Amino acid sequence: MPEPLAPREPLSPGERADVAIIGGGLTGLWTAYYLTELDPSLEIVVLEKEIAGFGASGRNGGWCSALFPRSASSLARAHGRDAAIAMRRAMIDTVAEVGRVVAAEGIECDFVRGGTVSFVRGPAQRRAAQHELGEAAAFGVDELEFRSGPRDHVFDPHCARVHPARLVRGLARVVEARGVRIREQTEVLDWAPGRVSTALGDLEAGAIVVALEGYSATLPRTRREVLPLYSLMIATEPLPESTWDAIGIAHGQTFTDYRHLLVYGQRTADDRVAFGGRGARYHWGSSVRPGYDRVDRVFEHLRSALVDLLPEVGDARVSHRWGGPLGVPRDWHASVRFDRDTRIGSAGGYVGDGLSTTNLAGRTLARLITGWDDELTHLPWVQHRSPRWEPEPFRFAGANAGLLAMTAADAEERLTRRPSLAARLMGPLVGH
Repeated sequence: MPEPLAPREPLSPGERADVAIIGGGLTGLWTAYYLTELDPSLEIVVLEKEIAGFGASGRNGGWCSALFPRSASSLARAHGRDAAIAMRRAMIDTVAEVGRVVAAEGIECDFVRGGTVSFVRGPAQRRAAQHELGEAAAFGVDELEFRSGPRDHVFDPHCARVHPARLVRGLARVVEARGVRIREQTEVLDWAPGRVSTALGDLEAGAIVVALEGYSATLPRTRREVLPLYSLMIATEPLPESTWDAIGIAHGQTFTDYRHLLVYGQRTADDRVAFGGRGARYHWGSSVRPGYDRVDRVFEHLRSALVDLLPEVGDARVSHRWGGPLGVPRDWHASVRFDRDTRIGSAGGYVGDGLSTTNLAGRTLARLITGWDDELTHLPWVQHRSPRWEPEPFRFAGANAGLLAMTAADAEERLTRRPSLAARLMGPLVGH
C-alpha cells in the first residue's frame, strides 16, 4: 500500500448522524458514497472497529466480477425467471459501474477489465463447463465463450482485475472528502432504532446500516446470521513476461477452474500471481480470530494447487500470505434489507463474491434509505431473509462436513473422471 495505515479519529461524545453505517468495508463505504450522490445534505458516520478496509474488503482476490452466490437457475426456482434475469443483468452492469466510479474519482486500484479464464481440466470439469455454458445460453444474459487450445477454457468478459485494498482505501478517501465522517477504532456493541451503542458511547442516528459481513458472527445479535468461512491467499514474486506468455494469462485477467473446493487467481499489476482458495476449517462458535488468517497447511495446499494448475510457475518464491473470513448465509443467498419502520438496514452474505456485489448493495441501500423506488429496489435479493444457521454443535459438524465433501468430490472426479455424486448432493446447499 502506498499510504500509512494509521487509524482515523474514533467516535467523539455527543456526535449524531442522519445515517450511521456499522462497518468500514466496501458495503458501508459504497452505501455512504451513493447516499452522498442522492442527498448531499445527509450527515453520515461510518463506524469501524479497526481501520477502513480491514476485513474481506481489503484482503480478497481482486475479482470485480458479475458472480452472485446463487446461480441463475437457483434464482429462477426461488423468484421466477424474470427476476433471475434482472439479477444477472444488474450484476453485469455493476462491473461497469465500479469501473466508472474508479475512473471518475481517480481511485488508483489497478482496475483492468480483462475477463475471467476458467480452465477446463478433465472430463468431469468439461461436463461442469458445458452445464455453465448451457445455463448462460438458456437465460441469454451472460456472454460465456468456450475457447479450445493448449488449455481449454471458458471465457467470461464480465470481470475486472482489481487491487482490493487500494480500492477500499481509495473509496474511503473519496467519501471522506464528501463530508462523510469515518470513525475508526470504534467498536460497536449493539444497535436499536435511532441509536448505535459503541464502546465509546452511543451515537444517535436517523437510520442505521449494518455492514459487517463475516464479522457479523462476532456480535450476539447477528451471531447466527452468517457463518464466517475463512479463505486464504498467497502471492508469488513477480514472474517474467516469458512465463506469463507461456501461461497465457494477460494483464487484467482473473482465472480459476471447475473444481469444487474453489480456487481463484489473478495476474497482478506487477506481474505476480495472487492465488487463493478454500480449505480452512470452520471454527467452533463462529469464532473469528487473527490467528485463523494464517494456516500453514492451507498455504501449502494453495502452493501445490497453483503449481498443479499452472506448472509454469515452477519454484517461484511465495512472497506474501494472508487470509480472512467471508460471510456465508444459510441458504447461500446474499441479501439487502431495509425496514422503513425501524430505519435499520443491512446487506451481506456474499460468499466471497462481494467485491462487486457490495457496490450493488450500496446503490440499493442508498435508494431504500432515501425512499427511491426503481428497478434496483425490486431485485430478488431485496428484503430476502435467509434462515439462521443451526446452533452448535450442528453448525460445526455441518460446515466442516461440507468442506470434507467438496474435498472428496474433487478426489472422486480425479479418480473416476466423472461428475461427483457427493458434489451433486451438495449442490442445492451451495446455491446451485
